[in-house]
Amino acid sequence: MVDTTPLTQAVDHFADRLRAAPQSRLQRSAAAEALALARELSRRAQAVEEPGAEPREMPDAGMFAVADQILVAAHDLALVLHSDDEVGEAVRLVEEARGRAGV
Repeated sequence: MVDTTPLTQAVDHFADRLRAAPQSRLQRSAAAEALALARELSRRAQAVEEPGAEPREMPDAGMFAVADQILVAAHDLALVLHSDDEVGEAVRLVEEARGRAGV
């Protein structure tokens, strides 16, 4: 079993930063970046769990829910990762999204 701790730590940190961000920051770009990340992580998890199936898109539950959405998507993905390289790629996605979100 692969150690997914780096992924869960990175996404926990991003989620904490989103929760602490002012509404104005969420409205400018942070919420949109987080939702895009949640959708990508979810898409990747679904591709492993249901190869060949059309992925379902994570809905937009609003700017105050995106922290929870990235947590759920990342934890779902963590369950299906098979290598340290896959974990590293997921961590990179989280860190890049956090940087673009400015939190």
